[in-house]
Amino acid sequence: MADPAAFFAGVRAVMGPLSTPQVATINALLSAAAHWPLSWLAYGLATAWHEARLVPIEEIGRGRGMRYGVPGARMKPVPGAPSYGGQIPYGRGLVQLTWCDNYERADRELELGGALLKDFGLALRTDIAVSIMVRGMEEGWFTGRALRDYLPGPLGAADQFAAARRIINGVDRADMIAAYALGFQAAGKAGGWA
Repeated sequence: MADPAAFFAGVRAVMGPLSTPQVATINALLSAAAHWPLSWLAYGLATAWHEARLVPIEEIGRGRGMRYGVPGARMKPVPGAPSYGGQIPYGRGLVQLTWCDNYERADRELELGGALLKDFGLALRTDIAVSIMVRGMEEGWFTGRALRDYLPGPLGAADQFAAARRIINGVDRADMIAAYALGFQAAGKAGGWA
């Protein structure tokens, strides 16, 4: 980032005042996503803003009433699959990681050696939440769709950002998140994201 002050001024124009934890998360994302084009960075920031206000959090309601809101919940039933000590795989982190399948993949891909499976709460650590978001969105962990599928160029358009919602969760609130992404993209341009 050539001009961090201009970038953060642009981010504040989208989000308003920033807390110290939000700034720390943004800086961690900038570091982990240093290889991303601006369109990907903008969409990643927009997703983290929408899902967690840029601070790793637990899902409100902790999965109550959701299919994944029970111990051992999987996208597709697997007889004899572990329930990980009765932990409920409700949303955690910056992308609201859900389902045991996704916790297993994150643990494996990040080479955590089972630590995430012993304690789903590790997805709330900024370093782990950022790694889950960056790798997951880049590689298509959550829905099989990745950033490259929707954002092929250095800059994204509103319709591309809206379509990119499928990386995380269908198309719910896609237009709202696209608007955030356009704001973050403008901030990144102002800051000289290469």
